[in-house]
Amino acid sequence: MHSARESGWWRSAVIYQVYLRSFADGNGDGTGDIVGLRSRLAYIRSLGVDGVWINPWYVSPLNDGGYDVADYRNIDPLFGTLEDARALFAEAHAIGLRVLIDIVPNHTSSEHEWFQAALASPKGSSDRARYHFVEGRGADGEDPPNNWSSVFGGPAWTSVGDGQWYLHLFDSTQPDLNWTNPEVREEFDSVLRFWLDLGADGIRVDVAHGLAKEPRYADMPGEGDSVLGGWGRDGHPHWDREDVHEIVRGWRSVLDEYEGTVMVAEAWVENWERLARYLRPGEFHQVFDFQFLETDWAAKSMRDAIEVSLEGAASVDALPTWVLSNHDVVRHPTRYGLETGTDPRAWLLDGDRAALDAEAGHRRARAAFVMMSALPGSMYLYQGEELGLPEAHDLDASVLDDPVFERSGRTLKGRDGCRVPFPWSAFGDSMGFGDNGAWLPQPESYRDLAADVQDGVEGSSLELYRRVLALRKQVLADGAGFEWHDLGVDTLGFVRDGAVLCAVNFSDQPLPLPGGDVLVSSDPLDGGLLPQDTAAWIAIG
Repeated sequence: MHSARESGWWRSAVIYQVYLRSFADGNGDGTGDIVGLRSRLAYIRSLGVDGVWINPWYVSPLNDGGYDVADYRNIDPLFGTLEDARALFAEAHAIGLRVLIDIVPNHTSSEHEWFQAALASPKGSSDRARYHFVEGRGADGEDPPNNWSSVFGGPAWTSVGDGQWYLHLFDSTQPDLNWTNPEVREEFDSVLRFWLDLGADGIRVDVAHGLAKEPRYADMPGEGDSVLGGWGRDGHPHWDREDVHEIVRGWRSVLDEYEGTVMVAEAWVENWERLARYLRPGEFHQVFDFQFLETDWAAKSMRDAIEVSLEGAASVDALPTWVLSNHDVVRHPTRYGLETGTDPRAWLLDGDRAALDAEAGHRRARAAFVMMSALPGSMYLYQGEELGLPEAHDLDASVLDDPVFERSGRTLKGRDGCRVPFPWSAFGDSMGFGDNGAWLPQPESYRDLAADVQDGVEGSSLELYRRVLALRKQVLADGAGFEWHDLGVDTLGFVRDGAVLCAVNFSDQPLPLPGGDVLVSSDPLDGGLLPQDTAAWIAIG
């Protein structure tokens, strides 16, 4: 007998991530919005996905792309209104799409009314108790309380001038909330119910591994975290601490009041043994598999990553949630086009552009998608990956918006290159994104990859995605059966549910395929052989 945990719709779901600011502009102000998204719901549905996850749309000064929330119960006027959100939920549900929203519980904006009250209140006040206000070191508190560093670079503390400092693991305009405070917990229970009552089908939780802090604010041992780091490790003073799981169980009890809703964690932790803890009964339904995302394009590396993920999830009666790109990482066609060992974040700033093999990266990205789609579990796709969009790596410094660039001392370019507005058309000054330009410039090369150029064109990246996602529902359904199949050196093969063999050729030699009908391949076969950097599904049942 299957439990609700085992039979949930989300176990094999495919969710499409919408970075709202860059998806579709409905009012011609150069910024994506809810009206624009509503106008493109039919396109999303045509991909064959089950739902949409929308990045933060709340009232925000946008110092960190909306992850600095000033009001959790309202839509920023730049993106629309609550009525627009209600209409979006209704229209998505009418065509069979579920909608997940982003919840940002680790920190608020410095413009949030709570933080403004904290700044106006004295030491020891209940207003300051909602955040981490700590006495500084030195005779007059002139030094930070400890050596913790911000994910975006620089210290994680800012002085308020009275001897106390407030904690911000991200930008200084994103003060961390104190989750030992009952008011904070009650507030977020209320926020969750607000959006679930409005029509949301679930939540993605930002920085799910970061809510609990070492209560004595002890120094970080060793060298600390790197810029854009944040991997939790055992004993870390503010990442992946045990107290996080009590908070998660509280959220889950709220979601369980709403049948069929789901929550997925953004949790950057040390290994799958730690990650599996977030998937235990009564905690998250899904956890993004970032270790798979960061794996190099090599047969052994991929096999190891898949094996660890499947075993880790199975240890808590769950399945992995696969992902190749999102709004925080270099797009995978570009990552896969760089030599193994290259740090793609560092390469963006001043790396050798000649080192990028864009053609190989595109080919490998197609193969990776075909491979990922055959794995047991759920998947999240990032807007534009179905078009094969590479990273917009040559954005000029003058247009960069991500706080990482300045806070890192301009040593890291940041995440703007994966957030460039969507190319809907080969024509127009914003490639169909809107009627009056786009908030970030799009590379001219995106015109050849625009949605209208690829729509209906056999062999295009867009049609490959549609074909594979349709087949996934037809021949794999919700089955979790999986076994490895040896295809030789520098190849990867596995069989799903005894019926479909997925073969991936990482070698530089064509791969002879076993007998059976080829259901789909990421690129055309070569006289019955699987070319380099190509993946295929073969019916064997």
